[in-house]
Amino acid sequence: MKQKETELQKKQIESLVQNLRTEVLSSVRVLGDKHLTVGFAESCTGGLLSSYFTELAGVSSVFTGSVVCYDNKIKQKFLKVSDEALKNYGAVSEVVAQQMASGAVKAFEVSAAVSVTGIAGPSGGSDLKPVGTVFIAVAGPESETKVFEHHFDGDRKTVQHLACIEAIKHLNEFVKNKREKNKPAKG
Repeated sequence: MKQKETELQKKQIESLVQNLRTEVLSSVRVLGDKHLTVGFAESCTGGLLSSYFTELAGVSSVFTGSVVCYDNKIKQKFLKVSDEALKNYGAVSEVVAQQMASGAVKAFEVSAAVSVTGIAGPSGGSDLKPVGTVFIAVAGPESETKVFEHHFDGDRKTVQHLACIEAIKHLNEFVKNKREKNKPAKG
């Protein structure tokens, strides 16, 4: 039984990886077409999102960099997440996701930034924030930060991959509504 579960999990991860690669390719094309750049602030995904982006040759034209900010001190130092937000809401919260994304926009000087913070498991969850709780934020220098709350099922690896897929989907939606860099709005 254990071997069947492992084989099933492996197939599910392979499917998620293929889906993620498709979403990343789409994102890179749209960013490139609009002459936009992106950076990431990753906590629970631990650099996985950045890793999938950097698999693509030529991605440096749209991807400037990322920070893996697993520890709260790193969130504060590099992304300017406030001590108050961490104390009052916790690292896995809408407020911290928003501050991480806004901080990444400034730190990387990008057109869009994505942040991911959550509880991938298998431990660390609570009644209020169970394992699989993930907040994803997308921000731009001149736009309102959008924050999305997700609750994923699965083991740690599955939660991380699902978070990356949703992060790219949110980025794609955000970018779709953004005009080209240095191009005035029609009107």
